[in-house]
Amino acid sequence: MNTSDLKKLAQEQQEYMVGMRRHFHENPELSGEEHETRKVLIHEIEFMGIPYELLPGTGIIATIHGGKPGKNNLLRADIDALPVQEENDNLKQQKKCLSKVPGKCHACGHDAHMSVLLGTMKVLSQIKDDLEGNVYCCFEEGEETNCGIDKMMTALDKFKVDRCFALHVYAGLDAGKVNVVPGPRMAGTVGIGIYIRGKAGHGSRPDQAINPIIPAAHIVTQLNSAFMNQLNVEETVTLGLCVLKAGEATNVFADHAYLGGTARFFNKEEGEKALKIINTIAENTAACHQCTVDYQPRHCISPYPVINDETVALHTQGMIKQICGEDVLGDCDRWYASECYSAYLNRYPGALGFLGIRNEELGSGAAHHNGKFDLDESCLSLGVCSELAFVFSK
Repeated sequence: MNTSDLKKLAQEQQEYMVGMRRHFHENPELSGEEHETRKVLIHEIEFMGIPYELLPGTGIIATIHGGKPGKNNLLRADIDALPVQEENDNLKQQKKCLSKVPGKCHACGHDAHMSVLLGTMKVLSQIKDDLEGNVYCCFEEGEETNCGIDKMMTALDKFKVDRCFALHVYAGLDAGKVNVVPGPRMAGTVGIGIYIRGKAGHGSRPDQAINPIIPAAHIVTQLNSAFMNQLNVEETVTLGLCVLKAGEATNVFADHAYLGGTARFFNKEEGEKALKIINTIAENTAACHQCTVDYQPRHCISPYPVINDETVALHTQGMIKQICGEDVLGDCDRWYASECYSAYLNRYPGALGFLGIRNEELGSGAAHHNGKFDLDESCLSLGVCSELAFVFSK
């Protein structure tokens, strides 16, 4: 395909994508509850005449069969919203589109992800005779809670996938820019959920109880010290201890304390080392104070970091440049948020691109997972160009 034709076809989907994005935005559904969202996606996919498979839950895999032999590519969009109350205004003015569901909104941009992938599918369905190989279009349930990723990975077992690609809209990058580069792009997460078990008792006799607050406090301070002294100083690992709870009454020792938070990392080995440090300190510190520990199911590494394959990232970047020109390529730092798209990258060579949505004049650019979050919808056609660039890159 001629690159100018690809750009034109992408731009022709802009009005359609704006309409779809606003529909999804007005009707958000939380992780694992995206039943009406899936009905809308099915309607659009069937209208395009593209075969699809329904996954247990709310996920979908649609397959565009190319007219020529070639690599089989995978494109992914997530479909869930957040339990966040949307504000009427963005950073500057009233938003063009608002959630109709109190307490729920697409405050991370998954409405845009769905719309861009639908736009890309419309283009690919028009030119499938020129397409080499198949394109598997994955609409993933429940990214925010990771409740759909295992179902998707299981469903993909029967497909031969050579490469994968996804976009994430990003408030840290200007609209009209896209960033696709090799290496770590989003952080992995060590979930921290520790119960320190002691023995309840009256506050007047600490010798007759086993106060779990004491080891909990020591665990907090020792974790900070251990992270500083035991982890590789050249590899960023952050520690966020956000919850410390124990007891209800001022004269009663509780029988347990709870410590919760996360650590974020970009190097798999350092993340695994961080989890080992956390467990060692928790268990030994508790034992010193005659306490025991047990862990929540979330106390593990999930997900791992998003690390872009160098070849896929650079080839996609080069094709974006051919389609849209070098000016659309933007620079931005890696993102400390986490993304279960890492599961795809652990299985296939691939990349995640950041699609800029910040526009000071329009007021878009508030942080993700924020009631003021908004995006510049002009980004959508560039999103399609980027996904087409991946599909047609060699």
